[in-house]
Amino acid sequence: MTATMRQIYLDYNASTPIDPAVAEAMQPFLDDAFGNPSSGHWASAPAKVGLERARSQVAALLGASPDEIVFTSGGSEANNLAIKGTFFAPNRRGAHIITSAIEHPAVLKPCGFLERIGGAVTYLPVDRTGCVDPEDVRRAIAPQTVLISIMHANNEVGTIQPIAEIGAIARQYGIRFHTDAAQSVGKIPTKVNELGVDMLTIAGHKLYAPKGVGALYVRRGLELEPLIHGAGHESGRRAGTESALLAVGLGTACALSADLAPMTHVQALRDRLWKALQERFNEGVALNGHAMHRLPNTLNVSFVGRIGADILGQLRNVAASTGSACHSGQIELSPVLAAMRVPERIGMGAIRFSLGRHTTADEIDAVVARLAKIALS
Repeated sequence: MTATMRQIYLDYNASTPIDPAVAEAMQPFLDDAFGNPSSGHWASAPAKVGLERARSQVAALLGASPDEIVFTSGGSEANNLAIKGTFFAPNRRGAHIITSAIEHPAVLKPCGFLERIGGAVTYLPVDRTGCVDPEDVRRAIAPQTVLISIMHANNEVGTIQPIAEIGAIARQYGIRFHTDAAQSVGKIPTKVNELGVDMLTIAGHKLYAPKGVGALYVRRGLELEPLIHGAGHESGRRAGTESALLAVGLGTACALSADLAPMTHVQALRDRLWKALQERFNEGVALNGHAMHRLPNTLNVSFVGRIGADILGQLRNVAASTGSACHSGQIELSPVLAAMRVPERIGMGAIRFSLGRHTTADEIDAVVARLAKIALS
């Protein structure tokens, strides 16, 4: 393979590689520390220590207490636990949930399920930048509202929501507030008290930990009905033998992610990519998402009048993504961009480039050069 055709990974919002330090921390739990953390004998002790150290590391990243962290199989389970666990909680006072139109399916699908069994859900609109208006949240609140769930940052366009403002509104009305922070943890500050949230979702494979592990922060004293019933693991909030192996991976990744300094470099590379695309294509490219309030690693750009999936198909050995869906050979506009009211002529040309710790300036320049060749062909 020639240098100009080397493989370039710009899909970090989809999944990240496991950090070498994470893999190293997990290794003992593949070898000798195999015991069941809940068994209470000598073979379980190393696993129990590793599990609880990991819980403390996750809590430290969020500014929470260790007993407020519930390990899950990933972000989807954490979101489901927050939403369904609230809906089915014994002390529930109503059946109305407020969310946004651009949430991840791991929020939208549970909400849809609850609607089918008698729940009510308000799906708030977003503006042209993908941002929720906090006053829309306030206006949507009803006496039956039991939960507000608004993502911290959108996975597709990177727009960061005004979570602290929404959290203040939720507290004013005494309503539980959950945020899906799968995309924001490790990229921007996610201290739960600063955000004013009662629950917060983490997905391990978005921050250089393995797939198959995540966590839900649950503010102390908040009661949830478990999704998985069984023995009283995770303080009765999630049954099933704990995986010290995966928890240690997530905990180590969270400890590494406490240092946000690398994101300054990542943002500089993202801006380098956007500037180069503007210089190459002028008005032929358009930014999707908020120009300022977005994740430092995310660039969602439309090639006006083109089809993003077609461009990506020609962009050999570059891993990136589009939010478009293909059904029976027909490509449809991304639901997120549709909710943002992006015109189809612009939105159909969208590609999301998401950068990470390992992205280099040479890779950015190579992608721009390949895009230029595609545009001229």
